[in-house]
Amino acid sequence: MPTTLVLIAASIAFAVYFFRPRMLGSNFWRATVTPLASIVGSGFLIAGPILYDAAGTMAWLAMLGLCGLAYLFGAAVRENILHIEDAQRTPLQGFVNEAAGLVLAGAYFISVAYYLNLFAAFGLRLGDITDPFIIRIVATSAIAAIGATGAFGGLGALESLEVGTVGLKLSVIGGLLVTMALAAAATWLSGESFPQHEFAAQRGWDEIRTILGLVVLVQGFETSRYLGGKYDAEMRVRTMRRAQWIAMGIYVVFITLFLPYFTGEVKGEGAETAIIDMLAPLSIAVTPLLIAAALASQSSAAIADTNGAGGLIAEASRRRVPVKAAYLLTAAVAIVMTWGFHIFEIITWASRAFVAYYALQAFLASSAAAQRGAWAKAGLYGAACLLAVTIIFVAKPAEA
Repeated sequence: MPTTLVLIAASIAFAVYFFRPRMLGSNFWRATVTPLASIVGSGFLIAGPILYDAAGTMAWLAMLGLCGLAYLFGAAVRENILHIEDAQRTPLQGFVNEAAGLVLAGAYFISVAYYLNLFAAFGLRLGDITDPFIIRIVATSAIAAIGATGAFGGLGALESLEVGTVGLKLSVIGGLLVTMALAAAATWLSGESFPQHEFAAQRGWDEIRTILGLVVLVQGFETSRYLGGKYDAEMRVRTMRRAQWIAMGIYVVFITLFLPYFTGEVKGEGAETAIIDMLAPLSIAVTPLLIAAALASQSSAAIADTNGAGGLIAEASRRRVPVKAAYLLTAAVAIVMTWGFHIFEIITWASRAFVAYYALQAFLASSAAAQRGAWAKAGLYGAACLLAVTIIFVAKPAEA
């Protein structure tokens, strides 16, 4: 009971902080929270079980590596905000920039499937339903509803769902971290031993490939690149950097505190919602709070990415493909992904798509740095591009 009271009280305290008028009215915070909401989103719900299954007690290091990789790609995007957006581009840079937009639209197609499959899986846990077929039926219905709403009426009405979801999600995550930290401290001070789990003795190349297939867990920082209509370049660079540092702290702390709760049960039906069962002993309030945060964040993220894909396709096709038709195309691809792949395969395909986008961004950043004679940066971003291409080919899905 004490942990339940701590979880609820801490979540409410964070909500009071995040929903105070001064915070909501701060342009700096709003510019920070857009990428932060994307980075600390779906990944938070599945990172713990998957990473411990792949990396054992080194899961925190794997998470740190993923965040570091994302920070490198984020640095390339920041370079382009400062030196590519409003600069005179070479023909090659112009072509790569347009290609990057199309690749990002494709990544959004897949991420919509990813978000709404998780939306369905977590929503159905209210009825303790884990049947993959039923999850796909619900996910398909949600995808079709968003696609049809966008095609026939625009997504303006649904966009209102995004209001408050970020604060709700961060409040639940903050409350969860406080509760886990206090529970760990109480166990340590009492002299009791933490629950132990037997991990596989050997970790090798296959596990590294699985971890590289999880880049989508820390994706989302690139949204700052497309907020130029609201914020200037300097603010977007500063807030994106801050969002990535905050996200890194949240993820690494969570993964570290998650060790006592990992049970190893991450295979079979319900694997994508394993975090609910693993954290259930912490508090009776964990399940409803996690499900509420999941439903809010997944629905708003899917709407945002449907909007983003529609806009990018319309822009790249020079309006030959209307935005509303692009919404239907996004929904159609997401439905195909839903029925053609299991959730962990969708995660890996989403990671590949976003990494392909980062490869193009790193190429642009390298060329821009070379034009200025900043050869160290050009080499760094060139290496990031090669690393991204490697990940595309070697990443593999976690086993369902």
